[in-house]
Amino acid sequence: MKFKKILVTGFDKSNLDENVWKRINKLTNHVVLQPSNDVDCLFSRFNKVDKELINSLPSLKYIGLLATGTGTVDLDHAKRKKIVVCNIPGYATESVAEWVFGLILDHIRELKRAKQIARKGDFTGNGFSATEILNKKFGIIGLGRIGQRVAKIAQGFGAHVSYWSRNRKKNAEKEGIKYESIDNIVKTSDFISLHGLTTKETEGILDAKRLNTVKPGAVIVNVCGMEQVVIPALEKRLKKGDFTFILDHPDEMKPEDVKRLSKYKNCIIYPPIGFVSQEARVLKQDIFVSNMINYLKGIPINKVN
Repeated sequence: MKFKKILVTGFDKSNLDENVWKRINKLTNHVVLQPSNDVDCLFSRFNKVDKELINSLPSLKYIGLLATGTGTVDLDHAKRKKIVVCNIPGYATESVAEWVFGLILDHIRELKRAKQIARKGDFTGNGFSATEILNKKFGIIGLGRIGQRVAKIAQGFGAHVSYWSRNRKKNAEKEGIKYESIDNIVKTSDFISLHGLTTKETEGILDAKRLNTVKPGAVIVNVCGMEQVVIPALEKRLKKGDFTFILDHPDEMKPEDVKRLSKYKNCIIYPPIGFVSQEARVLKQDIFVSNMINYLKGIPINKVN
């Protein structure tokens, strides 16, 4: 069994390796870049797959997401139309978890400034200060695959790790990761790392009330969607200059919001490169094609609707 026609949206040929495209070409008669009535498979990355787009493809049966997040797709409408949607969970767990600590260490150890000064020939180390992760409280919001791995690494640093998630994780609690309310985590943590999927429940979860309780000197790292943060409230709190907010998904934000936040030295913005390790790229593509193969066999995996 093959797909008749695959429509590619939101990414180009460079996002998949040549050998992967060869595997995909064996699973379809055509790969196209423009919609048509006989498209029965849609590839999507970060672009919107809303009701309008879905309705414009009357033969659509399968949506393959080249991503973990599902917030760009109208899952309910796809389900009503009996269209299967599959994502790619877990491919970048290690890559993103390590990235979180790269961001933190770069900030608390002033690594960028150290390299710049050393390149200029100043090897004295004068004027630097740092703080340790050891014995600090490390709060995690969203204890999925990545959140759990971040928790393990934080424990390796000797931090006291707490979490909030929509569902309790008893196995994690047995390993010393303490469950707390989100309000308490935000208020008492020295480091906070966000890892929840963006849903109606988590959208705007860091609102003005919670942001105002963040302790001075805290570091918040958000490597998931900024939809979980109320931007005007974050900007207002940033003006105090007493904590640091680090994010890495400016490509998914409104340009005016990125510009607003970039004015503050205590808001550090990175490009979305946490998932770009070689190992994650290979695994991501393998899962992507496996999702297609299993759907065509009638046993879809990683189905999100």
